Amino acid sequence: MTAPNELRLLPWSGPEGKPCYLDTDDKASYMSRLADNIEAVQLGTAAELLEHASDTLDDQDADLEDLHPLARELAGALRDVLRVAVSRGHLLAVSDPHCF
Repeated sequence: MTAPNELRLLPWSGPEGKPCYLDTDDKASYMSRLADNIEAVQLGTAAELLEHASDTLDDQDADLEDLHPLARELAGALRDVLRVAVSRGHLLAVSDPHCF
């Protein structure tokens, strides 16, 4: 069983937005692979959204009405990417406590 400080922060939230954690030693388990796949989708979506945002901001004819939904999507993507970064940073610290 995993030590309490080694729980993996999952890339989704539970009820009321509370964080979800995975307690397993098996990095190839179904839930670990599911979390890895969702993180990959979230990072890919963020990269695509960043490209779209750059194009929109470079467009002098962009409508201000386009910016509000874009900002909302960027905020959501940033939240997802931050969660992935926190989770992976924690995993790195647990796997090699001397690297930080």
